Amino acid sequence: MPITDVAIRRAEVRKKPYKMFDGGGLFIQINPHGGKWWRFKYSFAGKEKLLSLGTYPDISLKDARDRRDQERKKLANRIDPAVNRAAAKAAWAGEQANSFEVVAREWISHRAVSWSASNTTKTTRRLEVDVFPWLGNRPIADITPPELLSVIRRTESRGARDTAHRVLQTCGQIFRYAVATGRAPRDPSFDLRGALSPVKGSHFAAVTEPKAIGPLLRALYDYQGNIETRCALRLAPLVFVRPGELRKAEWSEIDWETANWNIPAERMKMKEPHLVPLSRQVIDILKELHPLTGRGTYLFPSPRTKKRPMSDNAVLSAMRRMGIGKEEMSGHGFRAMARTVLDEVLHVRADYIEHQLAHAVRDPNGRAYNRTAHLPERRQMMQMWADYLDGLRTETSSEKHKNSY
Repeated sequence: MPITDVAIRRAEVRKKPYKMFDGGGLFIQINPHGGKWWRFKYSFAGKEKLLSLGTYPDISLKDARDRRDQERKKLANRIDPAVNRAAAKAAWAGEQANSFEVVAREWISHRAVSWSASNTTKTTRRLEVDVFPWLGNRPIADITPPELLSVIRRTESRGARDTAHRVLQTCGQIFRYAVATGRAPRDPSFDLRGALSPVKGSHFAAVTEPKAIGPLLRALYDYQGNIETRCALRLAPLVFVRPGELRKAEWSEIDWETANWNIPAERMKMKEPHLVPLSRQVIDILKELHPLTGRGTYLFPSPRTKKRPMSDNAVLSAMRRMGIGKEEMSGHGFRAMARTVLDEVLHVRADYIEHQLAHAVRDPNGRAYNRTAHLPERRQMMQMWADYLDGLRTETSSEKHKNSY
């Protein structure tokens, strides 16, 4: 006789488990602690088997009967419900292993080897905020171009157009990684070219006109704040390294005998060690700074603790206090200044400049130059650059600096 919902609710709890049968192989087992489990009993290939259908009351009597009927249909088609369920679980596990988020984090772990810590953090955070909440659990092979576009549109709709383009670019790299590792048939981001609103190209603000460089340098030299920041401001245009490379500079990296600054690979964007020849002007600034911070690790320690370098806003904030606007000069702008003037005014060979900027420079055979390549020429270039800047600052620059390389 079929059981009723009332009978299930009123079922007494006994010392041992017992069963209440409904028919067609369906029964509910009442356990000593009060739990009520639905079971489906069936035979397949001459063997009796049990299949769990969930617990009561989460699974109602009607739901349990519907599930029983579904399993009986499989039996009618000579499908073993238990084997079918195991295959479904395995497929689901495979989908989760190949979900967008899993593949994306794997891609990040591979790329992080050659990335800076800040780039890894920014890329991961961008995906966590703008992509994972909507696509993270989706099998990467099943994501379609319209589905991807709808997610990117969320970022675009809040006015973050540049971020939207960056997110789309990152997703494309992840999809191509999935294709390369056999987990996706194609890259759907390829079909979204031109789908987003265009972003006006932007560059780091920089002063590149010689007539404007002189006043800028005089402002930097007249800075009245602490010595560490004043020295950083004076060094920035002379060595034109990236802002993070300058503020994290360590005294152990300065070779006084050879007048070189050896920056280790882990601090460089391209994860390759970099060598900066030091002009006489740079050495003079370092000698001024050394009595103050030379006993510690960093050239420019944080004012709060000597165990950390100065903040990434220290130099920028100083420039802003001097009235140098963000549309006029940025921390990266000293690199653009050097590249433009060394090339267009001083006519230095482009590969010398690019190598000193720590860009990817290769020889005619496609091999990357090592950090000491063209060192004599680069040392001469760095001294000429320092002399040229001194001339602009003191308004004594002349044609004698315009030597061709």
